Amino acid sequence: MTTQTPAPDGQPTVAGAEKANVLEIRGLRTHFATLDGTVKAVDGVSFEIKRGQTLGVVGESGCGKSVTAMSVMRLIERPGEIVAGSATLSGTDLLALSNKDMERTRGDRMSMIFQEPMTSLNPVYTCGDQIVEALTLHMGMSRGAARKRAIEMLAKVGIPEPEQRAKQYPHELSGGMRQRVMIAMALSTEPELLIADEPTTALDVTIQAQILELMKALREQNEMAIMLITHDLGVVAEMADEVVVMYGGKVVERADALTIYEQPHHPYTQGLLASIPKLGEKRKRLEVIKGVVPNPLNLPAGCMFKRRCSLAMPVCDSMPPMRQLEGEHISRCWLEPDGSEPAIGADATPEQAARVAEEISIEPVILPDPRGKDDDNKGDRGSAA
Repeated sequence: MTTQTPAPDGQPTVAGAEKANVLEIRGLRTHFATLDGTVKAVDGVSFEIKRGQTLGVVGESGCGKSVTAMSVMRLIERPGEIVAGSATLSGTDLLALSNKDMERTRGDRMSMIFQEPMTSLNPVYTCGDQIVEALTLHMGMSRGAARKRAIEMLAKVGIPEPEQRAKQYPHELSGGMRQRVMIAMALSTEPELLIADEPTTALDVTIQAQILELMKALREQNEMAIMLITHDLGVVAEMADEVVVMYGGKVVERADALTIYEQPHHPYTQGLLASIPKLGEKRKRLEVIKGVVPNPLNLPAGCMFKRRCSLAMPVCDSMPPMRQLEGEHISRCWLEPDGSEPAIGADATPEQAARVAEEISIEPVILPDPRGKDDDNKGDRGSAA
């Protein structure tokens, strides 16, 4: 999408023309084959992140956020498989890289802060040695220079006595300390793209603020792009330039952060925001989104959210289009941009709905992926190798 937005001097500029995309995902589909059927964990996800931009990815557990990130990193383990779509890093097709080239790219041009550090850090190496290894492999540093840099990064993420902590093993540190070691390791190589999966979950408020400020500083210093996955909408408001809302393996809404918070369109986004307690506001009960995320083996036809939506209509039995509302604000919902009932009517037939959806949807038709999966030169798109 291309829109006119005011520049600082008041002259119009073309949004998106100023900075190139660091990460571009198009029609990404990652499925898991099980004995009970196929789980479509990521089902046609598309978005991009520009240089120096932070994209917040939000949604309930099980909506596909982490699987999207792991797909980009090519860390999907069997029985999972990336079955379609593309993911490019500054023009490099990540899904077409050989396993060896992908290993060089991970930790160098792109890094990830994993959700659970205890299972991500190697238990038989000290924390310092694990950071040193990343620096020597990806930045070509000597061990002496790498150790100095590792201690410096541990200090930056708020670890006291970093020289001593660098000599300790992961099991000797608390959960919050381990999380900070992961953050230090991910940031130490100054990647083009940082994928942060719940980076501040195990941290107290003071350290959380310190980590967010460090991520901001490195983003501005290196024009690093950040994909921030979190349940904490306060962190999103603090960090994100744009927000993607996911549900049922799909993107259901995307806009700049201010628009998402002030003018949410999709009922699911509205429900997430309504559930946040507000300072100074008295309520007998907090708002909740009724029901649970649908079973991925028994997804509803049409809108994934219709079983929990208070505005559900018969037309919601047909898959809603991803439509452009205003500017770069997009939403996967039959409701009109102003929130009123769809122009085709709440009781439109599936044939009418399909015809209108094809006319107004901004998503391209996703064709089967022509690339082979068994060619070693292209790597295994579904493996963690």
